[in-house]
Amino acid sequence: MRKLIPAIRAARIQVVIVPHHRWRKGAYKGWKHINPSQALANQAQDFAAGSWGGEFHPEFGPRDGDVVILEHWAQSGFANTDLDAQLKQRGIEKIILVGMIANTCVEATARFGMELGYHVTLIKDATAAFSHQGMYAANEVNGPLFAHAILTTDDLLALLLPATNEKKSCDF
Repeated sequence: MRKLIPAIRAARIQVVIVPHHRWRKGAYKGWKHINPSQALANQAQDFAAGSWGGEFHPEFGPRDGDVVILEHWAQSGFANTDLDAQLKQRGIEKIILVGMIANTCVEATARFGMELGYHVTLIKDATAAFSHQGMYAANEVNGPLFAHAILTTDDLLALLLPATNEKKSCDF
């Protein structure tokens, strides 16, 4: 991501940040169907608002011109957020996904995006999972069933940074 995000910005491609819900006391109180990941996050206070894990990393956080989407509560960045509306208002039809977690949040967002009609590109070495099996499932088993392209960072950089330094259309 250190190489990719600056190149995306330099190519004048809209950066959209889709944050996971930050834990706050009582966030899941009264929920009937808390999922296993939410139960663990609630117990461990993952991504607690105001904590180290609950704030944007200075290197990857929003910059002027970036769009920050409402926090998602489970896996999909589309479900119960403004992601679809923000993309449509900007005329964006192609999405490139990076980040965490490859086999949950990234995959669910990519699948939902494909269902909504977006062209989906996964960058397999700019995502992470908690296991090798999770990465394998996301990029080798599941991704090829819904993603329009699965690239590496170097593949994408080669498409974004033509020798002439002119803005290049993203035809991938």
